[in-house]
Amino acid sequence: PVSVGRLLNAAPDLLAFCDSATRAWTQFVTALPWQPGDRVLICGNEYASNAIPLLQLARLSGVVVEVVPTGSDGDPDLAALAAMLDERVRLVSLVHVATNSGHVTRVTEVVALAHAVGALVLLDACQSVGQLALDVEALGVDALSATGRKWLRGPRGTGFLYVRREALVGLEPAAADMRGATWTGERTYELKPDATRFELWENDVAGRLGLKAAVDHLLALDPAAVEAAVRDRAATLRSGLGALPGVRLHDVGADLGGIVSFTVDGHDPYAVRDALGQVGVTVSVSVRTSTRLDMTARGLDAVVRASPHYFVGPDQLDRAVGAVASLG
Repeated sequence: PVSVGRLLNAAPDLLAFCDSATRAWTQFVTALPWQPGDRVLICGNEYASNAIPLLQLARLSGVVVEVVPTGSDGDPDLAALAAMLDERVRLVSLVHVATNSGHVTRVTEVVALAHAVGALVLLDACQSVGQLALDVEALGVDALSATGRKWLRGPRGTGFLYVRREALVGLEPAAADMRGATWTGERTYELKPDATRFELWENDVAGRLGLKAAVDHLLALDPAAVEAAVRDRAATLRSGLGALPGVRLHDVGADLGGIVSFTVDGHDPYAVRDALGQVGVTVSVSVRTSTRLDMTARGLDAVVRASPHYFVGPDQLDRAVGAVASLG
């Protein structure tokens, strides 16, 4: 908890450790005291593993899920958001960096609008932690979920949840055991006063030690320096790819992070991935079902996704651009 607390500028007792970011996210969402007719707002870049639990919640509990329109800059339309917010909105779900784009979402403006009507803000930081320097106090969010893998380069099967102290009041996880609560009497129990109420007794000790090692490594490098390097490498790759005929970039907005998404005319994204892999260039494919709202709105079925980290050198970026150029 101390290492992740330093990474996020959070008190250690406000952190819970889980087996994935999805577990962290759902532990928070299912702890809210939902009532039929409560509203939850999601944005255009919402991720499937967040949207599906919310749609389940809507079907089973009468909660209403609504989508905030996206502005031309890729951010939630703040005017539309302000018009949608009222006292029935219990939660605004926000994705910091979408899985299919380099776009970095504005957070503080959304938080201010949501808090004005008493709504909570949950930030999915899966694609931002490890590539961007994060400060939960500056962001002002009520909760943040993240994974140990991806940009942090920690083990699979690790994730964590931050919950603002004031937001803990009245939250009861749907799944609590003897780690998150104490059996105080024959028919009574008492939840832990801090974020450990969201944890479960059984856990992967080796995985969590690996997560600590990954976080400590990032802290030693300096998250701000890593962010600057990641943004620089992504900008270089984006520029190189953008100069190639037949290559279409799909990153939207002025604030772009480390993900570079693109397609190549006449080539299936999976074929591009496989061809680049043959020459030692590692990329992945992001498909419509991962970010259905955004991909559908932009008429995309799949994009190639490159994620150059701080340790990727100029020669490797040149090799990646050359490999794409050779596809013809």
